[in-house]
Amino acid sequence: MKKISFALAIIFATIFFIHNDACAATEWFWLDSNDKYSKYFDPDSVTIKKKVVTNDGREIAIEIEAWTKTTYSYEGAAETIKNYGIENILPDAKSLSYSLALLRVNPQNRTLQYVREDFYNDKEQVVWSKEEGRIKEINTRSFDEEFYCAIVDEVFRLGERDRKRAPTEERWIDLWSYTAADGSTTTLSADTTTMRLKGSNLILWEWQVTKDKQGRTTEIRFMKKAVNLTQGTEVIKDGQMWTPNNSWQDIKDEFDGAYRMINSDEPDYKGLVRLRAYAKNNSRWVTRYSLD
Repeated sequence: MKKISFALAIIFATIFFIHNDACAATEWFWLDSNDKYSKYFDPDSVTIKKKVVTNDGREIAIEIEAWTKTTYSYEGAAETIKNYGIENILPDAKSLSYSLALLRVNPQNRTLQYVREDFYNDKEQVVWSKEEGRIKEINTRSFDEEFYCAIVDEVFRLGERDRKRAPTEERWIDLWSYTAADGSTTTLSADTTTMRLKGSNLILWEWQVTKDKQGRTTEIRFMKKAVNLTQGTEVIKDGQMWTPNNSWQDIKDEFDGAYRMINSDEPDYKGLVRLRAYAKNNSRWVTRYSLD
């Protein structure tokens, strides 16, 4: 047993050093930077782990992995340490310089998972590691959106990064605007980057803003919806709501997950017509990773 344990230890140590050497030699491709973070990924590490063959003979990737790198300023390191709840492990933000992460992407559901993360100090020593993070959906509020788009583009080459970086008026489409009797105005916009068609359901994220007659923002809703374009129904799958007093809170679905009919006399009907037209005129985009 001791011989076996020793042999396993040698194997694991070998893998660790090979990984570190490989990462040290990697030419990281820059994606994005701000005052807190700089993001990179390794195009050569992008690997299709799983794919399926559709009924018409197409091979479609459903699971992709790649290595990424994030470097931190002092503020970025402090924020990261707080978000992970590891203040007791890394009490000084100066001890966190950069991290390497193996990401797993599912393009059909627009999800990303951190398979492994290694956090390093400025001496290139690992100071903390984490495995098997939660699976999360990528949208415009996601820290990982740049990573997701770059990895998917490396496989499909359908312009995911270009769409993400497009001007607001190209990435987002206005669905409707409504002014109430009290003078408040509500507008609803749809993020075309998140759109994907599954059967008759268009899955997307929407941004709804309400302002009073003085122009002050009184409410923001960020919602994931499934809109059945054929039946003219919709359901809120996920979302958060912001108000000046309560900041961001989860949205509670009034219909308990059931689809509601979009009536022709309500503002959302204009949005339904707009989404139908968009899906029809951009069918290649909304079905870009479809298995149907």
